Amino acid sequence: MAAYLRSKDAPEPIRPGLARLRGELDVPVDFPADVLAEAQAAADGVRPPERDATDIPLVTIDPPGSTDLDQALFIERSGDGYRVVYAIADLERFVAPGGAIDAEAHARGVTLYAPDGRTPLHPPVLSEGAASLLPDQERPALLWEHTLDASGATVASTVAPARVRSRAQLTYEQVQAALDGGTADDSLQLLREVGRKREELERARGGVSLQIPSRRSRSSTGSGRSSSAPRCPWRAGTPRSR
Repeated sequence: MAAYLRSKDAPEPIRPGLARLRGELDVPVDFPADVLAEAQAAADGVRPPERDATDIPLVTIDPPGSTDLDQALFIERSGDGYRVVYAIADLERFVAPGGAIDAEAHARGVTLYAPDGRTPLHPPVLSEGAASLLPDQERPALLWEHTLDASGATVASTVAPARVRSRAQLTYEQVQAALDGGTADDSLQLLREVGRKREELERARGGVSLQIPSRRSRSSTGSGRSSSAPRCPWRAGTPRSR
C-alpha cells in the first residue's frame, strides 16, 4: 500500500517538482510489509475500552474529504457554566511499544503535508479506518471532560479511555454556515459562545493570537482567515493529539 496519499489540489505543472523534492528529502514512499501486517492485525484485534460513552453525541469538524478523523467534541450547559467533552482517537491502543508500527512512527515523526498530498504517520488502515472517529462507528478514544465556569475558565478536567461514536462528520464550511444562518444545534452554538469566552480569557492574561494568512481567499469579515476555516470557535486551552 502506498504511503503517499495524493490529492488534486496542486496544479499539474508543479507536481514533478514536488515529487523531486520528496526524493531529495527522503520522504517515505511505502510502509514496510511488517508495519502493514501489524497494523491490519491491530485493526482486527483491538481491545476496546471498558467505559461506554457512545451515548454522548460527539461530532467531528474537519476539512472536506478528510478520513483521518482524530478529534470530536460535544458541549452542553452545566449550571451557569459549561461541560465540554473532547474525544481524541486512541492510536496508542493499536500500537505495541517497540513493535513495527511504533518504530516506523518514530522514524517518520509526523504526518507530512504537501500541496499535492500527504505522507501519513500511521498506516491508513488505522489512521483512516479502525482508529478514525468516523461517523456511526464505535471507536476507542481518550475522552476529556472539562467543567468550565460562566466565564469559560476551567474548573475541573478528567481524562479516561472510553468507547465513543461520532454522530456526524462536519466540515468547517458546514459549521460556519449553520452558525451564520442560525440553524446550528445547541452544541455548535455553544462552541462559538465558549470560544469567544476563551478568547476573552486569553486576552486578559496577555496571550497573543496570530492571524494566520489564508491559502485561499480572505473571509467576508476581512480577518485574513481562510474562508473554509471556522472563526476560532475553540482555541485556548484545548488539548491536541498532534
